Amino acid sequence: MKIAIIGTGNVGGALATGWAKKGHELFLGVRNPNEFKGKELLQLPNIRALSIQEAVKQAEVIVVSTPAKETKNVTESLGDTTGKIIIDTMNTVQKDPTNKDTSTTETILKHTKTSDVVKCFNTTGANNLANPKFGEQTLDLFVAGDSKRGKEIARTLALDLGFSECYDVGGNDRFALMEEFALFWINLAMFQKLGREIGFKLLKRS
Repeated sequence: MKIAIIGTGNVGGALATGWAKKGHELFLGVRNPNEFKGKELLQLPNIRALSIQEAVKQAEVIVVSTPAKETKNVTESLGDTTGKIIIDTMNTVQKDPTNKDTSTTETILKHTKTSDVVKCFNTTGANNLANPKFGEQTLDLFVAGDSKRGKEIARTLALDLGFSECYDVGGNDRFALMEEFALFWINLAMFQKLGREIGFKLLKRS
């Protein structure tokens, strides 16, 4: 699969590393392809650094992993996204009182040409995206959005990272719920001082 990753910080870097090892073709969309955070990712196979619009042009799937406050500007910088899938991995930790959107994904939908936008990979830390295994247990992920095609792709990419399952939690009206779920993890890990080596697993009684 050809994937553009916009944002090469901890989350974007973990996703790029995992997917490159699975044979996906990764395009890092950066402002300056010669100098950017996460340049060491280029040492991995199947990864190239391009301008943001060129990365988007080459890809089938666009993954946005930038700071949430940059959502509108980054989305507008993508260029033509017609027919492409966008996966939003971000969370609004500190709400801008002037922003009436309920989630970063809602903002993306308002400023892009595709309706195939879903939210995934936002409910746990970058450390768990890099390694979802906890002994004999493996973490789960979750995805939301109206796009059936987008959710199928997100699930496939989650399983490629080694997650046990990626559960569908609903449509676009669940974007805000996904961010609240992420803040629950952040609260436990940071504010309740449990540390980042925690994650969620859905258990089913047979």
